[in-house]
Amino acid sequence: MAKLDETLTMLKELTDARGIPGNEREVREVMKKYIAPYADEITTDGLGSLIAKKTGKEGGPKIMVAGHLDEVGFMVTQIDDKGFLRFQPVGGWWNQVMLAQRVTIVTRKGDVTGIIGSKPPHVLSPEARKKPVEIKDMFIDIGASSREEAQEWGIRPGDMVVPYFEFTVMKNEKMLLAKAWDNRIGCAIAVEVLKQLKDVDHPNVVYGVGNVQEEVGLRGAKTATYKIEPDIGFAVDVGIAGDTPGISEKEAMSKMGKGPQIVVYDASLVSHKGLRDLVTDTADELGIPYQFDSIPGGGTDAGSISLTHNGVPALAITIATRYIHSHAAMLHRDDFENAVKLIVEVIKRLDRETVDKITYE
Repeated sequence: MAKLDETLTMLKELTDARGIPGNEREVREVMKKYIAPYADEITTDGLGSLIAKKTGKEGGPKIMVAGHLDEVGFMVTQIDDKGFLRFQPVGGWWNQVMLAQRVTIVTRKGDVTGIIGSKPPHVLSPEARKKPVEIKDMFIDIGASSREEAQEWGIRPGDMVVPYFEFTVMKNEKMLLAKAWDNRIGCAIAVEVLKQLKDVDHPNVVYGVGNVQEEVGLRGAKTATYKIEPDIGFAVDVGIAGDTPGISEKEAMSKMGKGPQIVVYDASLVSHKGLRDLVTDTADELGIPYQFDSIPGGGTDAGSISLTHNGVPALAITIATRYIHSHAAMLHRDDFENAVKLIVEVIKRLDRETVDKITYE
């Protein structure tokens, strides 16, 4: 494996950390470790979202840059008498990417390895073999012989189950493969934005945020935004990469390595036109590559941010990523670095006059 530099080490630690919705503590601690050196103050809201504040100009407009800490995973719901686990997806899963995949059950007594199983095809009728196995018919095999043995190992209903996958730098070292890019890359962007503003004069107060529970309804973004009361909100997340075989440009136009995605529309938000124009004008001026995207079938934390208090101009800036909501996803390092660069440059321009102009445009 390629030698990890400082940034790759952070990305590895963020993606290796386990945290489904409602269980984000481990991820929050990693993000806190990396963002603390650049923050004036670190707090959390009542649900557990991490809020790192950096003051450029006291009393200046508040700018929120938010990733989400949680990843899609599963939760143990039952242990049967033979020691097999029934489970509930937490966040969106496609049944075709789940079978025979290794998982880790995180218990109070330590980690337990499992594998997602189902009835083997050899005992199914020819008709049944043609249909994907439904999630309700899957189970997790931990190698236990009974319910009592599973319980002795610490397994309890409510325990989180996370995909097992090791962070990998591909042969093309710009290509990074890991679990939970959705959305540890957003958390990493928030860290890097604060880092690059360390000794920079900026006319505002910036909040680097790791929201909880995005995958189950953009929940942590609501509470974190209530606490911060921002003037401007950016959600940083993953988007769809349309550069694999079989995807037409009509379905998804974005390509990995061609710049961050500016999301003009999704199921949770019509992006704020004034903010969108400022971001794209800044990118054009500085020659930072970007792509437009729309996601009619999904939302981001920008949706929740925009609807808090009396409304917040909000925009989602995303990274084109392959194979999200599966055990392993892939993204391009240049897109991450250009997203950070673009957000930092926009923040430098968000003084009170500009924010007021955007808000009332």
